[in-house]
Amino acid sequence: MGRIIETTEISKVYKMGSEIINALVSISINIDKGEYVAFMGPSGSGKSTLMNIIGCLDTPSSGTYILNNNDVSDLTENELAEIRNKEIGFVFQTFNLLPRATSLDNVALPLIYAGLNKYDREEKAMAALASVGLADRASHKPNELSGGQRQRVAIARALVNDPSIILADEPTGNLDSKTSYSIMDLFQELHDKGNTIIMVTHEDDIAHYAHRIVRLRDGLIESDEINENVIATGPQ
Repeated sequence: MGRIIETTEISKVYKMGSEIINALVSISINIDKGEYVAFMGPSGSGKSTLMNIIGCLDTPSSGTYILNNNDVSDLTENELAEIRNKEIGFVFQTFNLLPRATSLDNVALPLIYAGLNKYDREEKAMAALASVGLADRASHKPNELSGGQRQRVAIARALVNDPSIILADEPTGNLDSKTSYSIMDLFQELHDKGNTIIMVTHEDDIAHYAHRIVRLRDGLIESDEINENVIATGPQ
């Protein structure tokens, strides 16, 4: 399938006053196109730092990161923003939707940055909403939607640019169990269509939807294993 992510000995060091924190220590990880990977670990393990670097929200202190054949280890803020918008679809725990905008406008937002005209934006946004089963909620604002519907809107927004990777940070963190399972079913459908998905979670049952589980501890990779017991779909 071809490699999409390749990190070579990336480290991240933060200075907090006189204290030095090694958030990541020499992380080397490869992810192929079409994989479905979960990053797991307790709070402070480095999983969010690793996701921020893979998502081009941050750069490593040392080491190299190749994303889709581009070396993004030491790009400027503007260059990172451009790669982010083109290559990565983000899904956050808190949905990060604009409260006064309709579902359609929320989903179309990344396409404004990409420079598409209004007609093309709306057409692509409608198709993305339809792909998550929310075509009939296009004119609703976030406060008129359930938590699960809001997360579906956020997933449609992540998909709208046809990104190389979907990065999901605790995507079920604000949802009840039943809604969580339906969102994970949707991620499974997206993976079946060929999308590369990387998910950060501290919940073991959610991690087991992924086909590969990378566990981090104290900024190091503790284990990186194929998941033999993939949950196909959630309890109905």
